[in-house]
Amino acid sequence: MFLLLILYTEFWGKIAKEFYWKTPYTGNFMDYNFDLTRAKIYIRCMQGATTNMCYNVLDRNVNEKKLGDKIAFYWEGNKPEDYARITYKELLQQVCKFANVLRAQGIKKGDHVAIYMPMIIELIVAMLACARVGAVHSIVSGSHAKGDKFIKLKEITDEALKLHGENPVKKCIVVKHLKATKENDKTSTQSNLPPAKRACLKLQIPWNEEVDVWWHEVMKEAGEECEPEWCSAEDPLFILYTSGSTGKPKGVKHTIGGYLLYTATTFKYVFDYQPSDVYWCTADVGWITGHSYLTYGPLANGATSVLFEGVPTYPDVSRFWEIIDKYLVTKFYTAPTAIRLLMKYGDEPVKSRKSLKILGTVGEPINPEAWLWYYNVVGDRRCPIMDTYWQTETTLPFFSVVPAILSESGEELEGEAEGYLVFKKPWPSIMREVYGSYERFESSYFKRFPGYFVTGDGCKRDKDGYYWITGRIDDMLNISGHLLSTAEVESAIMEHLAVAEVAAVSHPHPVKGESLYCFVTLKDGHEFTDELVTELKNQVRKKIGPIAAPDYIQIAAQLPKTRSGKIMRRLLRKIARNERDLGNTSTLADESVLEALFKNRVETI
Repeated sequence: MFLLLILYTEFWGKIAKEFYWKTPYTGNFMDYNFDLTRAKIYIRCMQGATTNMCYNVLDRNVNEKKLGDKIAFYWEGNKPEDYARITYKELLQQVCKFANVLRAQGIKKGDHVAIYMPMIIELIVAMLACARVGAVHSIVSGSHAKGDKFIKLKEITDEALKLHGENPVKKCIVVKHLKATKENDKTSTQSNLPPAKRACLKLQIPWNEEVDVWWHEVMKEAGEECEPEWCSAEDPLFILYTSGSTGKPKGVKHTIGGYLLYTATTFKYVFDYQPSDVYWCTADVGWITGHSYLTYGPLANGATSVLFEGVPTYPDVSRFWEIIDKYLVTKFYTAPTAIRLLMKYGDEPVKSRKSLKILGTVGEPINPEAWLWYYNVVGDRRCPIMDTYWQTETTLPFFSVVPAILSESGEELEGEAEGYLVFKKPWPSIMREVYGSYERFESSYFKRFPGYFVTGDGCKRDKDGYYWITGRIDDMLNISGHLLSTAEVESAIMEHLAVAEVAAVSHPHPVKGESLYCFVTLKDGHEFTDELVTELKNQVRKKIGPIAAPDYIQIAAQLPKTRSGKIMRRLLRKIARNERDLGNTSTLADESVLEALFKNRVETI
């Protein structure tokens, strides 16, 4: 164990030298306690070190690496005619200006700034400006892109601000939308970014003179130089409220030093980053993947990325592939949900993509059918797929991640095994706490198995030592004494040519204890019939066995999902049981889905 600690420190210490530290760390690289029975849970990395995240991802690239004229982001709007690009030098200028705006508004180190914007360049600017002044950003993920639908974000924000209680928001800085201009296609530092603004015809924007401020007005007066605030490595960088697929959202706190090292390193090696790459992560910036692998990780490596405001099906289902060709994307990173959505429309819309070299998937376990379509059709059988886990990697753990599989009683299982996925020690960017509820942090992740970080996910290790994430532990069923993963059943049903997406949940059974209730979304051109239901049940029997055959299969035009695209199985269990008390639904992307699902419920015993 002592040797492991030395190697751990040497490895990360060498990587730390690639970045700028105002003062170096003193003492151990990492201190921690995972055993709640011994003491309070704590995780500390690089104590004594001071740095600034914004300086490392912008100033270092512009001044030391001479990447000022390199494109930082290609911005692709909701409409194909809306596009822009911004260089590292321009991005640094914009960030410094907005950092000065924040300071002029009284924002200082440790203050909290909420950001609620679409996927536009100003969103990135706001994040990095917060980091520059030492403020803690919290991005509200709204999944604003709705194709041809218009969303009044200002009205939504004003309604939310009425709920402030005793701590009112002091200022609300409002951004007008972007519009394509002739200058958009320029790559020089004179490209006049951000572009001109689109007039919102017939739109009355509610305004409070005491609170509301126009972004473009305050930016016009702001200076382009701003000294960064030097922060401790363990100071918070951001608080991210998770999608809450199992209940009330929780504010996950990440700190500066360890997060910088880990996101930069994982991006570099997982995606085999090369300076000539054009990288595209489709995740919403408000999701942890968007924070890490659209913003901080790529920027820390001086990468060029695509920032996409829209959805994969607008104005048509070829949008993703057209963007890949437009910007000659080499590394493409998306979620299984998006892959399954596009699978529904067949292979025909998938064009060209000759620039692609590596594919990635993130956010949930990918079923074999989606993986094969992604590899064969999107990747032309020549692009390897990076299937990433990140603790929100499958196959094998990344550097310094030490996993274990535990039995129900907490015994570590060796060799081929299936059970609870836990981690035996921290890595630099592991979450530090649940904001405002340290007790929830300890009880959620450390109470069940003292001495381990408990992920809440099931996992199996095969004979080759590879790890396979089977899904959330609460998605396991016990049917007549047989332990069954819903992911296995879903994978079997997904093999049917008519099925686009499926979610299986537990339903009480008077004899078997539990039974399976499945929600199925069909591909275009297929009908939901009794014959199809029989085929799906038989397919599960054939693939897994009679014990796994679903008792109930319901048609679902759409499944309830969070704004980051995760299926809210908790709500599906409620629907299957016809329980109308749904609890907290604040992270649900579209509440209209629920009534349709209740209406189409299958009668159960």
